[in-house]
Amino acid sequence: MKANGKTVSEILNNVPQDRKEAFNKLHNVIVENLPEGFEAAISYGGLGYVIPHSVYPPGYHCKPSESLPFAGIASQKHSINFYHMAIYTNPELLDWFVSEYPKHTKHKLDMGKSCVRFKKMDDIPYKLIGELMQKISAKEWISYYEDNLKK
Repeated sequence: MKANGKTVSEILNNVPQDRKEAFNKLHNVIVENLPEGFEAAISYGGLGYVIPHSVYPPGYHCKPSESLPFAGIASQKHSINFYHMAIYTNPELLDWFVSEYPKHTKHKLDMGKSCVRFKKMDDIPYKLIGELMQKISAKEWISYYEDNLKK
């Protein structure tokens, strides 16, 4: 499902009413916990948290006109989805997240490779998401990205 809007504000304002409060709270928690060097932006047509070209001029290798992606959120048909590239690429961070998840919510983790689906809006583990966002600096993400790109 493509985001409904061309700016961060438009996307936040156009989230379906039944999800608006949870979606906006999730966005705010992410932004409040973003390390220096990251920013909220439109990324691949959705709401993303990226390393902008001003910090990392090469951009994303698949599409250099796009900033380097790191995380994102989307309102999908049956869930709010949270995407975090480092839990997809860093096994230690994934293990940490999976082990911490049950301490923050009573619902079972519903996760793909880098996508966590929240079907119950009242049980999103905001504190855990905030902690996750603080785990990797922009410099570390760039280094990890470049090291893996070369492989």
